[in-house]
Amino acid sequence: MWFPRPLYEVLPYVYMAAGAVALAAAFLVDDAPHGLLMLLGGGGLTLGLVLWMRRRDYRASQDEYDTHSLDR
Repeated sequence: MWFPRPLYEVLPYVYMAAGAVALAAAFLVDDAPHGLLMLLGGGGLTLGLVLWMRRRDYRASQDEYDTHSLDR
């Protein structure tokens, strides 16, 4: 599945923000399923951080190699 580039670039931040909101709601809302919100919040933060770090590492490793040398 392909996403438009602006959506693709902002996706890790959306996951992290949703996770932070869910964690905040778990602590601040009295009548809420606290365990579920903490699980979803932790999952969202983890997913966003993993995506962000993997993209950063992939882009850094691509800068180290000359991809045009394989075409010759």
